[in-house]
Amino acid sequence: MTVKFGLLGAGRIGKVHAKAVAGNADARLVAVADPFADAANAIAKTYGCDVRTIEEIEKSADIDAVIICTPTDTHADLIERFARAGKAIFCEKPVDLDVARVRDCIEVVEETKAKLMVGFNRRFDPHFMAVKKAIADGKIGAVEMVTITSRDPGAPPVDYIKRSGGIFRDMTIHDFDMARFLLGEEVASVSAHAAVLVDPEIGKAGDFDSASVILETKSGKQAVISNSRRATYGYDQRIEVHGSKGVVSAENQRAVSIEIANGEGYTRPPLHDFFMTRYTEAYANEIAAFIAAIVDGAAISPTGTDGLKALQLADAALESAKTGKRVTLA
Repeated sequence: MTVKFGLLGAGRIGKVHAKAVAGNADARLVAVADPFADAANAIAKTYGCDVRTIEEIEKSADIDAVIICTPTDTHADLIERFARAGKAIFCEKPVDLDVARVRDCIEVVEETKAKLMVGFNRRFDPHFMAVKKAIADGKIGAVEMVTITSRDPGAPPVDYIKRSGGIFRDMTIHDFDMARFLLGEEVASVSAHAAVLVDPEIGKAGDFDSASVILETKSGKQAVISNSRRATYGYDQRIEVHGSKGVVSAENQRAVSIEIANGEGYTRPPLHDFFMTRYTEAYANEIAAFIAAIVDGAAISPTGTDGLKALQLADAALESAKTGKRVTLA
Protein backbone atom coordinates (compact mmCIF):
# COMPACT_ATOMS: atom_id res chain seq x y z
CA MET A 1 0.00 0.00 0.00
CA THR A 2 1.21 3.49 -0.86
CA VAL A 3 -0.08 6.06 1.60
CA LYS A 4 -1.20 9.19 -0.22
CA PHE A 5 -0.67 12.43 1.68
CA GLY A 6 -2.07 15.92 1.78
CA LEU A 7 0.18 18.56 3.36
CA LEU A 8 -1.50 21.43 5.17
CA GLY A 9 1.00 24.26 5.48
CA ALA A 10 4.00 24.87 3.23
CA GLY A 11 6.21 26.80 5.65
CA ARG A 12 9.50 25.79 7.24
CA ILE A 13 8.28 22.62 8.97
CA GLY A 14 5.98 21.78 6.06
CA LYS A 15 9.02 21.62 3.80
CA VAL A 16 10.73 19.24 6.22
CA HIS A 17 7.76 16.86 6.23
CA ALA A 18 7.29 17.09 2.46
CA LYS A 19 10.89 15.91 2.07
CA ALA A 20 10.30 13.04 4.53
CA VAL A 21 7.20 11.86 2.66
CA ALA A 22 8.95 12.08 -0.71
CA GLY A 23 11.85 10.04 0.64
CA ASN A 24 9.64 7.16 1.80
CA ALA A 25 8.95 4.37 -0.69
CA ASP A 26 5.57 3.66 0.90
CA ALA A 27 4.25 7.20 0.56
CA ARG A 28 3.41 9.84 -2.01
CA LEU A 29 2.68 13.53 -1.60
CA VAL A 30 -0.50 14.16 -3.59
CA ALA A 31 -1.41 17.71 -2.65
CA VAL A 32 -0.36 20.74 -0.64
CA ALA A 33 -2.50 23.58 0.75
CA ASP A 34 -1.28 26.97 1.90
CA PRO A 35 -2.81 30.45 1.75
CA PHE A 36 0.51 31.73 0.39
CA ALA A 37 0.53 30.62 -3.24
CA ASP A 38 4.29 30.96 -3.71
CA ALA A 39 5.00 28.62 -0.80
CA ALA A 40 2.51 26.01 -2.00
CA ASN A 41 3.71 26.23 -5.60
CA ALA A 42 7.33 25.76 -4.53
CA ILE A 43 6.53 22.46 -2.83
CA ALA A 44 4.28 21.38 -5.71
CA LYS A 45 7.07 22.04 -8.19
CA THR A 46 9.69 20.24 -6.10
CA TYR A 47 7.67 17.09 -5.46
CA GLY A 48 5.28 16.98 -8.41
CA CYS A 49 2.09 17.29 -6.38
CA ASP A 50 -1.10 19.35 -6.77
CA VAL A 51 -1.95 22.61 -5.08
CA ARG A 52 -5.41 22.26 -3.51
CA THR A 53 -7.45 24.04 -0.87
CA ILE A 54 -7.97 22.49 2.55
CA GLU A 55 -11.60 21.91 1.56
CA GLU A 56 -10.53 20.05 -1.57
CA ILE A 57 -8.06 17.90 0.36
CA GLU A 58 -10.75 17.09 2.91
CA LYS A 59 -13.03 15.77 0.14
CA SER A 60 -10.29 14.10 -1.94
CA ALA A 61 -10.76 10.36 -2.33
CA ASP A 62 -7.13 10.05 -3.45
CA ILE A 63 -5.75 11.22 -0.09
CA ASP A 64 -5.42 8.81 2.86
CA ALA A 65 -3.66 11.01 5.40
CA VAL A 66 -2.80 14.61 6.19
CA ILE A 67 0.14 16.33 7.83
CA ILE A 68 -0.90 19.46 9.71
CA CYS A 69 1.79 22.17 9.73
CA THR A 70 -0.50 25.18 10.03
CA PRO A 71 -0.48 27.75 12.88
CA THR A 72 -1.14 26.31 16.34
CA ASP A 73 -4.56 27.91 16.76
CA THR A 74 -5.84 25.89 13.77
CA HIS A 75 -4.59 22.46 14.85
CA ALA A 76 -7.52 21.21 16.94
CA ASP A 77 -10.15 22.31 14.42
CA LEU A 78 -8.27 20.65 11.57
CA ILE A 79 -7.73 17.43 13.54
CA GLU A 80 -11.46 17.16 14.22
CA ARG A 81 -12.32 18.02 10.64
CA PHE A 82 -10.08 15.39 9.09
CA ALA A 83 -10.95 12.79 11.72
CA ARG A 84 -14.57 13.12 10.63
CA ALA A 85 -13.42 12.93 7.00
CA GLY A 86 -11.86 9.53 7.68
CA LYS A 87 -8.24 10.58 7.14
CA ALA A 88 -5.26 9.55 9.25
CA ILE A 89 -3.72 12.61 10.89
CA PHE A 90 -0.19 13.67 11.75
CA CYS A 91 -0.14 17.00 13.58
CA GLU A 92 2.75 19.15 14.68
CA LYS A 93 2.82 19.93 18.40
CA PRO A 94 0.87 21.23 20.21
CA VAL A 95 -2.71 20.12 19.53
CA ASP A 96 -3.75 23.39 21.16
CA LEU A 97 -2.53 25.74 23.88
CA ASP A 98 -5.61 25.08 26.04
CA VAL A 99 -5.93 21.80 27.94
CA ALA A 100 -9.73 21.73 27.77
CA ARG A 101 -9.64 22.22 24.00
CA VAL A 102 -7.15 19.37 23.64
CA ARG A 103 -9.43 17.08 25.68
CA ASP A 104 -12.38 17.89 23.43
CA CYS A 105 -10.29 17.22 20.34
CA ILE A 106 -9.11 13.85 21.64
CA GLU A 107 -12.74 12.88 22.29
CA VAL A 108 -13.56 13.50 18.62
CA VAL A 109 -10.55 11.43 17.56
CA GLU A 110 -11.69 8.57 19.79
CA GLU A 111 -15.31 8.78 18.64
CA THR A 112 -14.31 8.65 14.96
CA LYS A 113 -11.60 6.01 15.61
CA ALA A 114 -9.18 8.16 13.65
CA LYS A 115 -5.42 7.64 13.76
CA LEU A 116 -3.69 10.67 15.30
CA MET A 117 0.03 11.09 15.81
CA VAL A 118 1.50 14.19 17.48
CA GLY A 119 4.86 15.45 16.25
CA PHE A 120 7.26 14.98 19.14
CA ASN A 121 10.05 14.19 16.73
CA ARG A 122 12.81 13.82 19.33
CA ARG A 123 11.52 10.38 20.30
CA PHE A 124 12.66 9.31 16.83
CA ASP A 125 16.16 10.77 16.91
CA PRO A 126 18.58 7.82 16.45
CA HIS A 127 20.76 8.95 19.38
CA PHE A 128 17.87 9.40 21.79
CA MET A 129 16.33 6.13 20.60
CA ALA A 130 19.62 4.43 21.44
CA VAL A 131 19.40 5.90 24.95
CA LYS A 132 15.88 4.51 25.30
CA LYS A 133 17.02 1.09 24.05
CA ALA A 134 19.88 1.00 26.55
CA ILE A 135 17.33 1.61 29.31
CA ALA A 136 14.97 -1.04 27.95
CA ASP A 137 17.84 -3.53 27.67
CA GLY A 138 18.72 -3.05 31.35
CA LYS A 139 22.16 -1.61 30.62
CA ILE A 140 21.94 0.99 33.39
CA GLY A 141 19.47 -0.70 35.72
CA ALA A 142 16.44 1.15 37.04
CA VAL A 143 16.16 4.77 35.91
CA GLU A 144 16.72 7.22 38.76
CA MET A 145 17.55 10.62 37.26
CA VAL A 146 17.21 12.21 33.82
CA THR A 147 19.04 15.37 32.77
CA ILE A 148 17.94 17.19 29.61
CA THR A 149 19.76 20.20 28.18
CA SER A 150 17.97 22.02 25.37
CA ARG A 151 19.19 25.45 24.30
CA ASP A 152 18.42 27.31 21.10
CA PRO A 153 21.17 29.21 19.25
CA GLY A 154 19.08 32.38 19.37
CA ALA A 155 15.69 33.73 20.40
CA PRO A 156 12.84 33.87 17.87
CA PRO A 157 11.28 37.22 16.92
CA VAL A 158 9.14 38.81 19.62
CA ASP A 159 6.11 38.65 17.32
CA TYR A 160 6.49 34.86 17.38
CA ILE A 161 6.94 34.85 21.16
CA LYS A 162 3.62 36.66 21.59
CA ARG A 163 1.66 33.89 19.81
CA SER A 164 3.79 30.89 20.80
CA GLY A 165 2.12 30.15 24.13
CA GLY A 166 5.35 30.89 25.99
CA ILE A 167 8.62 29.07 26.50
CA PHE A 168 7.10 26.15 28.43
CA ARG A 169 4.37 25.40 25.85
CA ASP A 170 6.54 26.13 22.84
CA MET A 171 10.07 24.98 23.71
CA THR A 172 10.13 22.98 26.94
CA ILE A 173 7.13 20.93 25.80
CA HIS A 174 9.52 18.78 23.72
CA ASP A 175 11.59 18.16 26.85
CA PHE A 176 8.50 17.33 28.92
CA ASP A 177 7.62 14.64 26.39
CA MET A 178 11.19 13.32 26.35
CA ALA A 179 11.28 13.24 30.15
CA ARG A 180 8.08 11.13 30.24
CA PHE A 181 9.52 8.93 27.49
CA LEU A 182 12.70 8.22 29.46
CA LEU A 183 11.45 8.19 33.07
CA GLY A 184 8.94 5.42 32.41
CA GLU A 185 6.62 6.88 35.07
CA GLU A 186 4.17 9.74 35.06
CA VAL A 187 5.23 13.03 36.63
CA ALA A 188 3.61 13.84 39.98
CA SER A 189 5.00 17.32 40.65
CA VAL A 190 6.71 20.18 38.85
CA SER A 191 9.07 22.89 40.14
CA ALA A 192 10.17 25.61 37.74
CA HIS A 193 12.26 28.76 37.81
CA ALA A 194 12.35 31.17 34.88
CA ALA A 195 13.92 34.51 34.03
CA VAL A 196 14.52 37.00 31.23
CA LEU A 197 18.27 37.01 30.61
CA VAL A 198 18.51 37.11 26.82
CA ASP A 199 16.16 39.82 25.54
CA PRO A 200 14.15 42.26 27.68
CA GLU A 201 11.57 42.50 24.89
CA ILE A 202 10.68 38.86 25.58
CA GLY A 203 9.87 39.83 29.15
CA LYS A 204 7.76 42.75 27.95
CA ALA A 205 5.82 40.25 25.82
CA GLY A 206 5.01 38.31 29.01
CA ASP A 207 7.39 35.40 28.49
CA PHE A 208 10.72 34.05 29.74
CA ASP A 209 13.84 33.11 27.80
CA SER A 210 15.71 31.05 30.42
CA ALA A 211 14.22 28.25 32.49
CA SER A 212 15.09 25.36 34.80
CA VAL A 213 12.55 22.67 35.66
CA ILE A 214 12.54 19.70 38.05
CA LEU A 215 10.00 16.94 37.45
CA GLU A 216 9.35 14.30 40.12
CA THR A 217 7.45 11.01 39.96
CA LYS A 218 5.64 9.40 42.90
CA SER A 219 8.51 6.94 43.39
CA GLY A 220 11.03 9.80 43.59
CA LYS A 221 12.55 9.65 40.11
CA GLN A 222 13.61 13.07 38.88
CA ALA A 223 14.14 14.83 35.57
CA VAL A 224 16.01 18.13 35.39
CA ILE A 225 15.51 20.32 32.31
CA SER A 226 17.70 23.29 31.37
CA ASN A 227 16.43 25.68 28.66
CA SER A 228 17.80 28.87 27.16
CA ARG A 229 16.90 30.89 24.10
CA ARG A 230 20.60 31.72 23.63
CA ALA A 231 23.50 29.34 23.04
CA THR A 232 26.28 31.20 21.24
CA TYR A 233 28.02 27.92 20.39
CA GLY A 234 25.12 26.30 18.44
CA TYR A 235 22.04 24.16 18.98
CA ASP A 236 22.67 22.46 22.33
CA GLN A 237 20.81 19.13 22.65
CA ARG A 238 22.03 16.67 25.28
CA ILE A 239 20.52 13.92 27.41
CA GLU A 240 21.86 11.89 30.32
CA VAL A 241 20.01 9.12 32.15
CA HIS A 242 21.44 7.87 35.44
CA GLY A 243 20.35 4.47 36.70
CA SER A 244 21.00 2.02 39.52
CA LYS A 245 23.75 0.27 37.52
CA GLY A 246 25.21 3.03 35.39
CA VAL A 247 24.58 5.97 33.10
CA VAL A 248 23.80 6.47 29.40
CA SER A 249 24.11 9.76 27.56
CA ALA A 250 23.60 11.30 24.14
CA GLU A 251 26.02 14.10 23.34
CA ASN A 252 25.69 17.05 21.01
CA GLN A 253 25.81 16.31 17.30
CA ARG A 254 27.79 18.06 14.59
CA ALA A 255 27.39 18.18 10.84
CA VAL A 256 30.88 16.65 10.66
CA SER A 257 32.19 14.56 13.54
CA ILE A 258 35.94 15.07 13.46
CA GLU A 259 38.55 16.38 15.88
CA ILE A 260 41.72 18.25 14.97
CA ALA A 261 44.72 18.32 17.29
CA ASN A 262 47.71 20.57 16.67
CA GLY A 263 49.90 23.13 18.39
CA GLU A 264 46.84 25.28 19.10
CA GLY A 265 45.07 22.46 20.95
CA TYR A 266 42.05 20.29 20.19
CA THR A 267 39.23 21.63 18.00
CA ARG A 268 36.01 20.22 16.62
CA PRO A 269 33.52 21.58 14.04
CA PRO A 270 30.54 23.61 15.30
CA LEU A 271 27.25 22.12 16.41
CA HIS A 272 24.24 21.99 14.13
CA ASP A 273 22.75 25.44 13.74
CA PHE A 274 19.12 24.52 14.56
CA PHE A 275 16.46 21.82 14.64
CA MET A 276 16.01 21.41 10.89
CA THR A 277 19.55 20.08 10.47
CA ARG A 278 19.98 18.48 13.91
CA TYR A 279 16.80 16.42 13.69
CA THR A 280 16.69 15.54 9.98
CA GLU A 281 16.72 11.80 10.68
CA ALA A 282 14.17 12.18 13.47
CA TYR A 283 11.67 13.84 11.13
CA ALA A 284 12.12 11.09 8.54
CA ASN A 285 11.80 8.38 11.20
CA GLU A 286 8.61 9.78 12.72
CA ILE A 287 6.91 10.02 9.32
CA ALA A 288 8.04 6.45 8.62
CA ALA A 289 6.48 5.34 11.93
CA PHE A 290 3.24 7.13 11.04
CA ILE A 291 3.15 5.42 7.64
CA ALA A 292 3.78 2.03 9.28
CA ALA A 293 0.86 2.64 11.64
CA ILE A 294 -1.39 3.19 8.63
CA VAL A 295 -0.05 0.34 6.47
CA ASP A 296 0.63 -2.33 9.11
CA GLY A 297 -1.73 -1.27 11.86
CA ALA A 298 1.19 -0.55 14.21
CA ALA A 299 0.44 1.33 17.40
CA ILE A 300 0.48 5.11 17.13
CA SER A 301 2.99 6.93 19.32
CA PRO A 302 3.13 9.71 20.40
CA THR A 303 -0.64 9.99 20.71
CA GLY A 304 -3.00 12.86 21.36
CA THR A 305 -2.89 11.88 25.02
CA ASP A 306 0.89 12.26 25.00
CA GLY A 307 0.36 15.75 23.64
CA LEU A 308 -2.16 16.47 26.38
CA LYS A 309 0.15 15.30 29.17
CA ALA A 310 3.06 17.36 27.88
CA LEU A 311 0.81 20.44 27.78
CA GLN A 312 -0.35 19.78 31.34
CA LEU A 313 3.29 19.73 32.46
CA ALA A 314 3.88 22.99 30.59
CA ASP A 315 0.95 24.63 32.37
CA ALA A 316 2.19 23.33 35.72
CA ALA A 317 5.68 24.69 35.04
CA LEU A 318 4.31 28.11 34.18
CA GLU A 319 2.27 28.16 37.38
CA SER A 320 5.31 27.12 39.41
CA ALA A 321 7.54 29.74 37.80
CA LYS A 322 4.99 32.48 38.54
CA THR A 323 4.18 31.44 42.11
CA GLY A 324 7.53 30.09 43.23
CA LYS A 325 5.81 26.94 44.49
CA ARG A 326 5.95 23.28 43.57
CA VAL A 327 2.84 22.26 41.62
CA THR A 328 1.30 18.84 42.20
CA LEU A 329 -0.49 17.21 39.29
CA ALA A 330 -3.84 15.50 39.74
